[in-house]
Amino acid sequence: MTDDIAVLAFAGHRPPRALGSLRSLQIDEPAAIDAAVRGARRVVVLGGDAELATVLTRLMRAELLDVEVARVRGLGGARRALRGSARRVPLIRDDTGTVLVGSALWLPPAQSSAIHGEGVVDDTVLFDGDVAGVRIEPTATMPGLRAAVLDGRRRRWVSGRAAQLGTSGARVVRDGVEGAREVKRSTFYRHTTGWLQVS
Repeated sequence: MTDDIAVLAFAGHRPPRALGSLRSLQIDEPAAIDAAVRGARRVVVLGGDAELATVLTRLMRAELLDVEVARVRGLGGARRALRGSARRVPLIRDDTGTVLVGSALWLPPAQSSAIHGEGVVDDTVLFDGDVAGVRIEPTATMPGLRAAVLDGRRRRWVSGRAAQLGTSGARVVRDGVEGAREVKRSTFYRHTTGWLQVS
């Protein structure tokens, strides 16, 4: 049954032949996702981390996290998108309501070499003072995310449900996309409902 599978193609991606019989929509703006996923049991995303995060953000905001989501990377990915099974994994979002898929960075503000402030993962202090930056990644299992200070040495990852930053100023980069303005506070945390990842 493939009439309830929608293919969302970003940035000029073309559906591989294995997906040629499915309804496909080229996504030029996030609002187009809403109509494309209506009535779909499964959506297939042709794009990178930022595009997948955009789809998941729209599904989360529309309370459609029971829609299965597959991402295609190569021919094997196309087959899995059709035949793979879905399992619920943690959904990581931030305080702006944006989903994180690959990784996020807290970086120093412009014309600075360090973030000054405090970073905490759940009840564990990640840093207190000055650091070059912090990397945050979702995990496929609970508690949902991990974070580490970028200090040039071997990274000490701390896992938890939430990572919080209080600072005099920092830049936030989500899945390779830098935020429009510097922030004094930033939080990434596990959403109440996970997303259905097809693999």
